[in-house]
Amino acid sequence: MLILLPPSEGKTPAVRGNSMDWASLSFPELNTYRAKVLDALGTVSAHEDALAILGVGASLKDDVERNTRLHAEPAAPAHQVYSGVLYDALGYKTLTPVQRRRADESVLVVSALWGAIRFADPVPAYRLSMSAALPDVGRLASFWKPQLTDALAAAADGELLVDCRSSTYAAAWTPPASNTVAVNVFTEVNGVRKVVSHFAKHTRGELARHLLTRRGKAPETPQQLHKAAGETWTSELVPGTARKAHALNIILPG
Repeated sequence: MLILLPPSEGKTPAVRGNSMDWASLSFPELNTYRAKVLDALGTVSAHEDALAILGVGASLKDDVERNTRLHAEPAAPAHQVYSGVLYDALGYKTLTPVQRRRADESVLVVSALWGAIRFADPVPAYRLSMSAALPDVGRLASFWKPQLTDALAAAADGELLVDCRSSTYAAAWTPPASNTVAVNVFTEVNGVRKVVSHFAKHTRGELARHLLTRRGKAPETPQQLHKAAGETWTSELVPGTARKAHALNIILPG
């Protein structure tokens, strides 16, 4: 089983430590592309119109300025750097050592800067969205899609992929439909369903934690995933097609 997560918008910078070591990152075949994005991001972030180009507000000025020195910034494991609703709900710090090892092996974060990394990969805090476009790189989702298709093929082969990404990050890689389940979250009141955003992030984080902490074997099929989700939530499994992934719909009370 692989759990696909988006990065958090907010990041927690490491206070101290070594700078990033390219050789320590998973999927080293992506390093050439990572370096290209990193250099382009540093150049853009030093521009007087950096905030507008990156699509962020003035309150994130310090985050953007940090982008200009990422080669020298201290790095920390991705599970420490990424923060926010989904990651708080997953609660890596409160996992047991065995569960942490499982998370390090099972979680993939699809990133605008790194392409894809695992939870234990050390990275600096940065500010970049997959929806952004950079000079000489272009729209990041389009840039990463062929690279991730090649780099992640072996990791995805034979695994159940639990896709908890937002649509912005899902655009950067389309995994094989036959063994992928996209996780959707709805509220339902009087038979009427509504898509939720904040609670979707929280629930996806809770689902990831549930899959990492529950006893027994990890789900290997969409049907087994549906059964596992049913241990905690009301849910339904929508079968996929040759081109479209299965969907696990989690229904929250309104």
